[in-house]
Amino acid sequence: MHHCPHKIICTLLAIAWAGTAGAQSLDDDEELALAYGDKSFVTIATGSRVSVHRAPAVATVITAEDIAAIGATDLDEVLETVPGLHVSRSTTMNNPIYVIRGIHRNTNPQVLMLENGIPMSSVFSGDRGDVWGGMPLENIARIEVIRGPGSAAYGADAFAGVINIITKTAAEIGGTEMGVRAGSFKTGDAWMLHGGTIGPIEVAAYFRAGTTDGHDRKLRADGQTGWDNIFATSASHAPGSMNTGRRAIDGQLDLAYDKWRFRAGYKQRDHVGAGTGIAQALDPSGKSFSERVTTDLTYHDRDFARDWDVTVQGSFMHYKVTSDLTLFPAGAFGGAFADGMIGNPAKWEQHGRFNASAFYTGFTNHRVRLGTGMEKAEIYKTRETKNFNPDFTPIGTGSYADITDVSDTVPFLRPQSRIVRYAYAQDEWNFAKDWTLTAGLRHDRYTDFGGTTNPRLALAWEAAYNLTAKLLYGTAFRAPSFTEQFAINNPVALGNPNLKPERMKTLEAAVSWQPVETTQLSVNVFRYQMSDIIQAVNTVYTNTGEQKGTGLEFEASWDATKALRLAGNYSHQRSTDETTHKDAGLAPRHRVYLRADWRFMAGWQANAQVNWVADRKRAYGDTRPAIDDYTTVDLTVRTQRGRNKWDFAVSARNLFNADAREPSPFGTPFVSIPNDIPLAGRSLFAQASYRM
Repeated sequence: MHHCPHKIICTLLAIAWAGTAGAQSLDDDEELALAYGDKSFVTIATGSRVSVHRAPAVATVITAEDIAAIGATDLDEVLETVPGLHVSRSTTMNNPIYVIRGIHRNTNPQVLMLENGIPMSSVFSGDRGDVWGGMPLENIARIEVIRGPGSAAYGADAFAGVINIITKTAAEIGGTEMGVRAGSFKTGDAWMLHGGTIGPIEVAAYFRAGTTDGHDRKLRADGQTGWDNIFATSASHAPGSMNTGRRAIDGQLDLAYDKWRFRAGYKQRDHVGAGTGIAQALDPSGKSFSERVTTDLTYHDRDFARDWDVTVQGSFMHYKVTSDLTLFPAGAFGGAFADGMIGNPAKWEQHGRFNASAFYTGFTNHRVRLGTGMEKAEIYKTRETKNFNPDFTPIGTGSYADITDVSDTVPFLRPQSRIVRYAYAQDEWNFAKDWTLTAGLRHDRYTDFGGTTNPRLALAWEAAYNLTAKLLYGTAFRAPSFTEQFAINNPVALGNPNLKPERMKTLEAAVSWQPVETTQLSVNVFRYQMSDIIQAVNTVYTNTGEQKGTGLEFEASWDATKALRLAGNYSHQRSTDETTHKDAGLAPRHRVYLRADWRFMAGWQANAQVNWVADRKRAYGDTRPAIDDYTTVDLTVRTQRGRNKWDFAVSARNLFNADAREPSPFGTPFVSIPNDIPLAGRSLFAQASYRM
């Protein structure tokens, strides 16, 4: 196992010592707020602005200032800083797996991601889409994360946690900004932001384009290596590099007038590499394309009527995915496939949503929220061409010339749709001085599997001006995806239209304490129980098994001086598969994150962060040696724009080039990726931005 090297601790101590020594020359407390942003409130917990300490959930807030300080360029780098949340990697397009409190699944449908409160979920796989391709950060104002159940407020898939990405308004941009970035792996990005007004209309616009070849860490062996051993062939591309490159285009338009707001977004990913390979066999030329178009129109009137605050919203999302993939290379399976096993799936989704909610404050000491809505989600078109049959035998000789359109004969999925209707109620009751009880209940009715009702209770006690305690209980559900319900012509995994949703119950307790003005501490403990877990049993998706988990999460921050802030968190969890009574596997039992921010001279800031991931068990039946722990260190130096129009930043990720790996799946007759999934090694990035 790899332990934290002493030079990492020395790096942080050097920054702490130097920051203390240089403190006298810097500004007052107002500069601290500007440097780190306002993290005192959260909106995701109740649907309105509420203090983080009093919120009826365990929540973390990350501001745009935090993002800039740590030198992050992608959402995954930011989420890895959240206690209780670890970013692992999938064998599908190297997609992120947001592991919250030990819940690890390859397609990651147990975490709901929202953008400005609207779900980004794909109904095909239940997660954010199988061609994700990352999310840039330049247009993000805040990220709010709830660990634990959120179905009482957000419905399906708000299971292990909820992530809400809040984009910048015209006021937050406040002018025009242009920026460029270049760095390792032939990475290049350029972006533009504008925030202003056209008459009475507030306008925020964002555009970004980027490209990268992706990291070049190698796999020593892959799935084809295993088949080569069986067939006495040498078709595998291993040892060889993963295919993690991509091209990206992102854009958003935000128009606000009086009580109305209209947003339109565009997210395109092209030449997205296949990662370790879709079949866990290296595919150097495989590539995929995705296109996500979103629109939403919101009417919000805080004074709709006496004591009524009303919001009405409609939204639409279109999501398209096409792929050109070689599942196994030329010569696979004893030479049965002359040009390799080739599959080109494509699908088109659309989601229409309408919802209305209202806060009523006419009752003394009560704040009541009522809401209702509906969604229609559908895969309205699928297409597939390939050179193999449903039993994996080749069509003809398995050549390019044998690629056949099977969209109407044996597709992977036929068009499907579902309609969801829901209603919810929530009451925030200040029943005594310093005591608040939040009670909520939501019912969701699905046309394909029926209804589910989920409650939550949260008791918050402000024991003193600097001490808050909370006790939380909630349930959650995860709706089966269309893949799990309706997949066909794939003998490895077949759908089951009779699936029920996964369910979870969670009990939590949390304490927040600010012993002195410069120090904040918080700790929470949790216990959860999952049931009706959806897994493939004898190749058919089935509700089977249970998982239980317990753990704690601790956070601390200390403004050592006006120039230096130290912060960090520790997460511990232990999850058990109740069928085997063994560790559920793959998720870290221990994780430590440390951060130091030092404003070492006027207009300049340095940041160091350390991430230690430890004690990940193998899945039941996997006899490989234990997964090595790893420690990564990142350093960033940047300017802090004052009156200057230019800003610069230089960042080093994984400074000491740690051999960091995420666990690969266990399978038979062999483990396809025996040495796990490597993460990027040392990388360097530099960026410049100019504000007009």
